[in-house]
Amino acid sequence: MSPAAVSAASTASTASTTGDVGGIAGWAISVIDALGGFGAGALIALENLFPPLPSEVILPLTGFSAGAGAGFTLMGAILWCTAGSLVGAWLLYGLGAILGRERTRKILNSLPLVNPQDTVRTEAFFDKYGSWTVFFGRMIPIFRSLISLPAGVTRMNLAKFTVLTATGSAIWNTVLISAGYALGANWAVVEEYVGVLTKIVVAILIFVLAAWIVLRLRKNAHRDPVNHRIEIGAEPRNTNHSEDTYYGPNLADAGSAPGERPE
Repeated sequence: MSPAAVSAASTASTASTTGDVGGIAGWAISVIDALGGFGAGALIALENLFPPLPSEVILPLTGFSAGAGAGFTLMGAILWCTAGSLVGAWLLYGLGAILGRERTRKILNSLPLVNPQDTVRTEAFFDKYGSWTVFFGRMIPIFRSLISLPAGVTRMNLAKFTVLTATGSAIWNTVLISAGYALGANWAVVEEYVGVLTKIVVAILIFVLAAWIVLRLRKNAHRDPVNHRIEIGAEPRNTNHSEDTYYGPNLADAGSAPGERPE
């Protein structure tokens, strides 16, 4: 059977067992059918740059396509997708490096409720735990794409970043692609389970953000107003002259002659 016939057969099998595939899944099928493993890698590279593209759809579908004889093997699917993950991560790393620490600080410090200490703590955390953050971040939905930006901003060693990204991505890709390969036409089950994980991550992010906002508002509300109040009508304090400096005649002293310093 020719590669074109195999591709058509795999597409027909997917349509017959999962219904009329549309949306992102249908588009991904068309790309993989047309470009094979390279198309799967390109989709994952785009997923890194545009997080709303779900890897939990693309990766299992790639595994199913490999099992259906779409022109590449299971190992080929893993390698292509891991290469795509690296390309996308490198692009985001480069964007972060171009942005740099100073521009990032200005952007973050201009956000409501954010003060310079927040930025300093975040940088210190990433400088200390950046390696583990990049490695495990590649296996967490949403974070797997965004984690490359702070790595670039802090100028993490590129070789180290590449190894950590490739390793973490390979683990994530292997699990989802293998699941799609094993499940065959039922590859969409993977999307359901990973979708639950994504919702949990989003819920945690919302909770943490809400808690941070509440705590910051409370902290600002309980700040001592005396230290920040400007007393209207108060005379400015002279800090450049001593108290006994003579500035001229005291007109309020009726007993002093003009030009004579009052005692």
